[in-house]
Amino acid sequence: MPKKQTEKNNDDKSSAQAFAYTPGLKIKESEVVEKERKLPILGEVLVNENDEVKNDTRVAQTFVPGDPFIIDAANRWGVIPDVIQECMLKPIGSLVKEGETIAKYTAFFGLVKKSLESPVEGTIETVSPITGQIIITGSPIPVYIDAYVPGKVKEVEPREGAVIETHGVFIQGIFGIGGEKYGTIRVPIDSAKEVLTADNITSDMKDCIIIAGSLINLDTLNKAIQVGAAGIIGGGINSDDLIKHMGTEIGVAITGEEEGITMIITEGFGNMTMHLKTFEILKKFEGYKASINGETQIRAGVIRPEVIIPHENRITKSTTALDDGMVSGTKIRIIREPYFGAIAKVVSLPVELQMMESGSYVRVLEAELESGEKVIVPRANVEIIEE
Repeated sequence: MPKKQTEKNNDDKSSAQAFAYTPGLKIKESEVVEKERKLPILGEVLVNENDEVKNDTRVAQTFVPGDPFIIDAANRWGVIPDVIQECMLKPIGSLVKEGETIAKYTAFFGLVKKSLESPVEGTIETVSPITGQIIITGSPIPVYIDAYVPGKVKEVEPREGAVIETHGVFIQGIFGIGGEKYGTIRVPIDSAKEVLTADNITSDMKDCIIIAGSLINLDTLNKAIQVGAAGIIGGGINSDDLIKHMGTEIGVAITGEEEGITMIITEGFGNMTMHLKTFEILKKFEGYKASINGETQIRAGVIRPEVIIPHENRITKSTTALDDGMVSGTKIRIIREPYFGAIAKVVSLPVELQMMESGSYVRVLEAELESGEKVIVPRANVEIIEE
C-alpha cells in the first residue's frame, strides 16, 4: 500500500473521539416549527407577512383545469367533419351549462333536424374541422391550502404560498397513513406500555386525536373510525392489521393520500412500548389542539409523520452533542431488522469497516439496547432521537 494512504488510515484510527452524523427523529417539547404551505400550481396568496393564522385559515388558492370531454359530433350526426364548425351556436372560449344546446344541424329543407347538448358545465375549447370533434373542458376545480398550524406568517412566496411559523411540541413518528388533520389530544390510558382497547374509545372523542399506547389493534382502530376520530397515535401496529385496514399491502411509495383517519406509529411494527418521553409529552398536553400528518416516505427524500402541538411554554435548551452528530451516549432508534424499532444508546463508533452477513463492508456502531444487550448494527440503520 502506498505510504501516503497508510498514514491517512493511521490518522483516522488515532482520532480521539469518533462521531457520525445521521438524520434523527425529533421528540421536542419546545421547538420553533416552520411549515411551508405551497400550491401545486401558481395561484393567489391570501395572507400577508406577519398575519396571525389559525389551523383552517385559507393561505392560498388556485384553480386547476377541469377534465376534457370529447363529443364526436361528425360521427354522431353522420356528416363530414368541417360541417360542425358551421353548426356551432357559440364560439370557442364560450362558457356553457350542462345540458345546454351548443350545436344544431338542419338538412333537406328542414326535414332533418339534429342538435348537440353539452354533457358538462365548462368551456368550449376546440371544434376540429378535421375530426369533427368538439372538446369541452369542465369547470376549473378550486384548490385551497390552509395554514395547518396556528401561528404567524413568516414569509410570503408570491403566487405560490407562505411559510407559517409556530412554537410548540414537535414529534416525529416512524410510519403513518392519512393526511393533515387537527383535533384535541385525548389520552385514555395511563402508561406508555398499555394497549388501548375499543371499549375505552367513546363517542365524545369525535374529531379528537387519540393516544393508544403500545399497540393499535384492528378493533381499536375501527372503533376510532366509527366515532369519527381525526387521528390515532400508538407505539406499534401489527402488519396484518394494517393490511386489513388498508385492503392492500403498503409498498415503498409515499403515504399520506389515504382517506379517513390519520394514524401515526411512533416506534415500529408489533407491540412496541411508546417512547416514554413521547408519551409523557402527549399526556402533559392532553386537551390541547394538535395538528398531525401521517405522510411518510422512507427512501430518498425521507418524510416522517408528525405531531405538532402549539403552545407558548418555551423551554431554554443547552447545546448538545446532537449539533455535531452521533457520539458515545447518543440515544438512537434502530430502523432495520432484526432490531427494528428498538431504542438504544451508542456505546462506541469503531472507525474500521466491518463485514456484514451480506458480505459488504460498512461502518457500524455498538449500541446498548434498553434490555442491556449490546449489539453491532450498521450506522445507516439507525436514527438519532432528538429530545
